[in-house]
Amino acid sequence: MGLSRRQYAAHRGVSHTAVGKAIASGRITLEPDGSIDPARADRQWDAQTDPAKQRGVHARALGSASAARAAAATRPVPRAAIESMGETLREAGAEPDPGTGGEVSFLRARMANEVLKAQTAKVKLAKMKGELVDRARTTAMVFDLARRERDAWQGWPARVAANMAADLGVDAHQMEQVLDKYLRKHLADLAEVKIELR
Repeated sequence: MGLSRRQYAAHRGVSHTAVGKAIASGRITLEPDGSIDPARADRQWDAQTDPAKQRGVHARALGSASAARAAAATRPVPRAAIESMGETLREAGAEPDPGTGGEVSFLRARMANEVLKAQTAKVKLAKMKGELVDRARTTAMVFDLARRERDAWQGWPARVAANMAADLGVDAHQMEQVLDKYLRKHLADLAEVKIELR
């Protein structure tokens, strides 16, 4: 027979409400008779609780902040978050932890979160300073500029063909046709160039 909720709360050094919440959330499990096995419940509680949020006797047992960080560093993080966290840390220049065999600790996940916050703040600051531009707006402006440039060039043969024909002593209509043919070929070649705005 194990302990009651109040007895386990006294053993753990927390309130009976905290024990009730731990049971309701599934962090600790009850014995078939409804009592709590303190050794098993302590293991479950420690394994499924953020070390930074520990209270009571177990928080004091961690002692200093460095001991709390050491305990936090060994807590595994769900696999679903590992890839995005690893990518964030690689972008920040942090190397994978060699002794963990690919596992990610709570401390490294927290570090990735702080890196993301810093990157977000940096981008917001650069945007406020006017150092960043809106990609969609810039793409539309470049497209509009290129279209106006193309249209200006397409009208060029009609504007200059008569003067060039007079200078060369050739038929103006034929001159315009030749200029238009080669200009369209040149514009088609330029249209093949792909611009990457990343």
